[in-house]
Amino acid sequence: MNPEITQADTSVRQFSVQLSATRRGARLARLLATEQLRSWGLPFESAAHVVAELAANAALHGHVPGRDFRLTLTAAEGILRIEVTDTRGDRLPVSRQPGDSESGRGLILVDAFADRWGVTPGPSPCKTVWAEFDLTP
Repeated sequence: MNPEITQADTSVRQFSVQLSATRRGARLARLLATEQLRSWGLPFESAAHVVAELAANAALHGHVPGRDFRLTLTAAEGILRIEVTDTRGDRLPVSRQPGDSESGRGLILVDAFADRWGVTPGPSPCKTVWAEFDLTP
């Protein structure tokens, strides 16, 4: 008799796309992320809100004429990681409290939906704003 062997799912799924740093590019990022997560069988509602905010920030605050932003989704080891890389490493996102100012309030949504988020500088002149969701209950 052979005992049943259970193996953990160690597969890494990744999706990456470069998009124009425009409102249209930000909207396309959300649509592509939603469809990719759906095809992987992962929850996508909260992640879609985070992608929309990070992509909109890349298009609005991280825009450099002639340069795009990159959306990367990685699902591995029970974590979904969303990364948006733009070419304005000199402009770091700052989360504001409601009523503080007109900008930065969208990151309150990122903070509410994601389990973790942050910024990774570089390589120059870029920065990557990321958010993670725990996929295991």
